[in-house]
Amino acid sequence: MPTYITLVNLTEQGIRNIKQVPDRIQEALQIATDLGVRFTPYMTIGPYDFVGIAEAPDDETIAQVNLSIASRGDVRTLTMPAFGIDEIGRIVEGIR
Repeated sequence: MPTYITLVNLTEQGIRNIKQVPDRIQEALQIATDLGVRFTPYMTIGPYDFVGIAEAPDDETIAQVNLSIASRGDVRTLTMPAFGIDEIGRIVEGIR
């Protein structure tokens, strides 16, 4: 399955509801699981409040997960595809 990295920031609403973050993470994990996505979240220090690493069947599915989570108003997400070492090798081999 394709891998995705999601960068997450809390909104003002999310900061006001900071004590609900553990419950929100559990909700997000359930949404991901229900859609067939393996998702591992990490709290971070720096420009992003959280980083998630996900394996999803396709772009549409990860978009559904992200929009479902963001629609609650507590976070904003930025997601990008990630390439593993085998994929990097194929990409580099194809350079002309």
